[in-house]
Amino acid sequence: MTASELADLYAFPRARPWLRTNFVSTLDGAGVGADGRSGSINTPPDNRVFALQRDLCDAVLVGSGTVVAEGYQRITPTRRRAVPPALVVVSGSGRVPPGMQAPTDGRGAGLLVTCAKAGPRALDAARQSLGEDAVVVAGDDTVDLPAALDALAGRGLRHVLCEGGPTLLAAALGAGVVDELALSLVPTVVGGDGTRITRGAPLGGEGGIALVPRLLVEEAGTLLGLWRVRPA
Repeated sequence: MTASELADLYAFPRARPWLRTNFVSTLDGAGVGADGRSGSINTPPDNRVFALQRDLCDAVLVGSGTVVAEGYQRITPTRRRAVPPALVVVSGSGRVPPGMQAPTDGRGAGLLVTCAKAGPRALDAARQSLGEDAVVVAGDDTVDLPAALDALAGRGLRHVLCEGGPTLLAAALGAGVVDELALSLVPTVVGGDGTRITRGAPLGGEGGIALVPRLLVEEAGTLLGLWRVRPA
């Protein structure tokens, strides 16, 4: 499949804001490898759609714990786009992860989404570190994801790619803000007690949350899929 054909399949709908989540899983359900990182179970086809979706989105949404665990930094330009997507980090504590701070030259914007409970001291420190306009306060005791996404859309960041981690994915699904799940199934099993792609309380009652398959492509043994979240 050509790069252009794959880009057409993974294109975001242009008519409305859209939240797509992107994850990888082994055949035995692990979202991470033995080292506790998703990067260790990636395959070349998965890396290909990972990079493609970053080129197609306006912002990459990720939890602060994943930023630290996976070594995230602000996103660099590519041949496909000179202005990379913004890195939007969700942090209930309001702490700014080191990866958002250095290096920043030539990289995309960095935004912090937090809540009022973080407190004035943490919020002031975040604004001093990132800039007054780079801190989005959404919610009182916890981060209000619908409000946060509305705030991002108001800044022109309408097509958002959530890359994790499992706690943030579960929160987004529970809040009803996920439109679509991109999932790569890699042809390996790892055993152990590795984290799944969601973590937390059960979702959607006894039947869970229903999704409808939209795309399934096989490349070198990796299954690349898109599933739409069925409206409640």
